[in-house]
Parts: sequence; structure tokens; C-alpha cells
Amino acid sequence: MLRRTPLYDRHRAAGAKIVDFAGWEMPLHYGSQLKEHGRVRESAGMFDVSHMTVAGISGADARRFLRQVLANDVARLRAPGHALYTCMLNATGGIIDDLIVYYLSEGRYRLVLNAATREKDLAWLQDRAEGLDLRIRERRDLAMLAVQGPEALQRMTEELDTTTGRKLADLKPFQGLETGDWLIARTGYTGEDGFEIILPDRQVGPLWDRLAGAGVTRCGLGARDSLRLEAGLCLYGQDMDENTSPLTSNLGWTIAWEPTERAFIGRTAVELERKRGAKEALRGLILDGRGMLRQGQAVLLADGREGRITSGGYSPVLGRSIALARLPVNAEGTATVELRGGPAQVRIVRPPFVRKGQVLVD
Repeated sequence: MLRRTPLYDRHRAAGAKIVDFAGWEMPLHYGSQLKEHGRVRESAGMFDVSHMTVAGISGADARRFLRQVLANDVARLRAPGHALYTCMLNATGGIIDDLIVYYLSEGRYRLVLNAATREKDLAWLQDRAEGLDLRIRERRDLAMLAVQGPEALQRMTEELDTTTGRKLADLKPFQGLETGDWLIARTGYTGEDGFEIILPDRQVGPLWDRLAGAGVTRCGLGARDSLRLEAGLCLYGQDMDENTSPLTSNLGWTIAWEPTERAFIGRTAVELERKRGAKEALRGLILDGRGMLRQGQAVLLADGREGRITSGGYSPVLGRSIALARLPVNAEGTATVELRGGPAQVRIVRPPFVRKGQVLVD
């Protein structure tokens, strides 16, 4: 049976096209994915992301545990509300999941994991927590919104109380504010400024309504995907999975190599790969002609080597199709992709394509 977020009835009432996403009935769009995409790039849009997995990690061994199971180092988080992006790796260096971890207070952390990996992730964490003074609790009582775009700060400030609104402006990227039962962080998945708000499920409806009334556009998962693709952000299950390492997924920066004695799971494998040099990398593709780049399409380099598209689609800002592709590490110049209408030439670039409204590729 498909699950629903607390906002499901509001999505229906607003005319959303509902689709099955990782076992959840979620809005794909509210009539125009292109319009929603544009509103986030130009002003402000909001997304229901309550399908994400929110888990609390607490106990005397919480810090030690997270330093072992995460490739990035939570010891870097020194102030309440601060966060970092990281991966959980298996013993061979493959990515079990990517996530954000928040430090709330001594012995208290919060993880936000992907919806599609919910059961796998929680079971993996529980297995490695055995014998520790630790509690792992999935927070099904919480909902989550993302408010994104150049006007996100203004809209959030207007709709929250004066004290909280003023503090939001002081937050830097990957910093959060815990206020009562709410956690508001300057994070997102669109390549724009914005916030993600984790709050009690009974309070998410009124906030959604207030933001909609203030002119924040309702946006579905379709725009979220095209926005993250323009921003060069990976999607788990497509651009990375248990068979790919952070070093081949443009995520080497999420690994904390120091201190050298921190033996996080997967360290031996990724250190060996780093020493030898990764053979593949995630690159961007731009199709200047007509057609659409899609996941799974083969990419043929001029020297006969091949790669494969991991994510593809239409870029509203560039007005053409773009993609992320796993290619030989030194691939550059142009390549060929077989489309429905025949072979088409693509340009190889370094993502991101667009960030904060600015086009970053020629």
C-alpha cells in the first residue's frame, strides 16, 4: 500500500498530478513543471519532502558511532544546528546512501536519508549499533518542507515570528536553527538559496498554507529533479549506488581523510582507489541539437571508449537537453549518443550547469 504525507489532501485539492515515488503518493507537478522550475530559479517555490527518512541518533556513543559509519566526520560539527553532507559506504567503498547529518546537542544528532533506501539504511545502522549506548529512532511524527529560491529568505522571514525570522538571515549554508520542535536549516537540493524545515506533522499543513498565501509556488518532484540536474547534484539510485564510490560520483569532497586514524567503514577501499586514481568520473553532457538525453543511453567517445548516462532531461534555463554521465576520467571534448532519431553529438562539460540562477557552462 502506498504511503501519503500529511499534505496529500492539499496536493489533491491544488490539482497536483500524483505519482508513485518510492512507495509514496507524491505530486509530480501542479500543471506545469516548467513554470514551477522557473519560479524556484526566479523567486521562491516549496516542495513537500515529507517522504524523506528522518532519524534521530542519541546516546553517549552517538558521536563515536557516526564517525565510524559516515565518510565525512561529525567531529567537524561544533555548534548546535550545524550540518554536513556525507555518504554511508560499504566495505568496498560503494555508496549505501547519501544524507545530511545535523548536530543538535551533546549526544544528539539527526539524519535525513533517502525515501527509497529507508528500510535498508535503518537496518544497516541498527546492525552496527549493537552493544553501544545508542538509540536510533525513525521520526515518523515529523514532516519536512523545502523552500527554495532567491526570495526564500524573504518569504520565510515574513511568515515566521520576528525572532526566528531575524535569526534565519544569520544562517550560513549547512547551518540550522532548532526552535521548539522545529529544525530550520539553510540547505536544499536545487542549486538555489533556501531552507529545509523539519517540523511536527500536525503543523506542516498550516505552514504550507501560509507560504502559499504569501506567493510561494507549490512545486512537485518533476521540478525538483530538473533543478537538481541543472545544479549537477546526484540522485541516489541513478548517479550513485552501492557499486559506485564517492570518487567516481563527484563526491570525493564529502570524505574527511583527516585524522588518518579514523577508521570509517569503506576507508580502506576508497583510499586504495584514491592512490591508484579513479578510472571514471561523473561529467556533464550538453545536447545542442534536438532530442532528449535519458538515463541508460550509451556515450561513445571519439577514441572508441564508452560511458553511460546516469541522469538526463531538459534544462529550462539552458533551453536544451543535459545529462550527467559516468565517463572515463580524462574524457573531454565531444562524444556521440544514440537517440531515437539517430546519433547525436554532445559536448562534455564539468557540472554544475546552473547555480543560483547563473549559467556556468558555455
